[in-house]
Amino acid sequence: MPPSSGVATSATVPTRVVAYGRGEERDGMRPLAVEMPVNVIYGDVPYAVMMTTPADLEDFAYGFSLTEGIVARADEIRGAAVEDGEGGLRLVVDLAPGRLREHLARKRALSGRTGCGVCGIDDLKDIPRAERRAADGVTVPLSAVERALQALDDLQVLGRETRAVHAAAWADRDGAVLAVREDVGRHNALDKLIGALLRAGTDPAAGFLVITSRCSFEMVEKAASFGAAILVAISAPTSLAVERAALHGLTLAAIARHDTVTLFTAPERLTNA
Repeated sequence: MPPSSGVATSATVPTRVVAYGRGEERDGMRPLAVEMPVNVIYGDVPYAVMMTTPADLEDFAYGFSLTEGIVARADEIRGAAVEDGEGGLRLVVDLAPGRLREHLARKRALSGRTGCGVCGIDDLKDIPRAERRAADGVTVPLSAVERALQALDDLQVLGRETRAVHAAAWADRDGAVLAVREDVGRHNALDKLIGALLRAGTDPAAGFLVITSRCSFEMVEKAASFGAAILVAISAPTSLAVERAALHGLTLAAIARHDTVTLFTAPERLTNA
């Protein structure tokens, strides 16, 4: 499927591979992941410039708006449009009138934003914290995590082509992967996935999230903003990620391999049944 923006997500460039100390050279071509600035705009007011892979940007608009705290529900967004901009793309998000007024009234420092969730914040008390708590009564067999991990490798189309992007996936309680989003930014990949789930009306208790990237506290906060009960990460978490997962009642499973996974918080949700 072509990217929603109509812009290619990979670009092939000439390369020369050289061997250390042997003088061997091999010319060739290599596909690279496209990275492009996208200006997120609410109403007529620019909010942030994000460096993204130019695909699934409508999903990104919904997920980013939720995890930034700009909206609480999908129906508070009336639509999103991708437009050409000078040196990049414009992502114009049409908020419901009341929500737009509320957003414009907020005071938020944005200088130096990188999408990490903290850059631009000038006070420790303003570090974001999701208000939702993970759903109770959700259990998933460990075999489902294993199944999702095995399936995810083949579903990372751009990752397989370029070896340069992160992926975020949604699996049902049996481990069937139902949605995957990829991006050069790990936060963006998760925002795109959450946006797709919001637009589809997915119940956060119906499955679990899987991310291929480092699991820092922002990834936990984004998962909690969606209301997910379980977050599985292929890489290790940070100490703050574990603290925040415990705070939200989120099951954090990380260092996920095809044979083992390490449970850091709320391990009771993952069973051997």
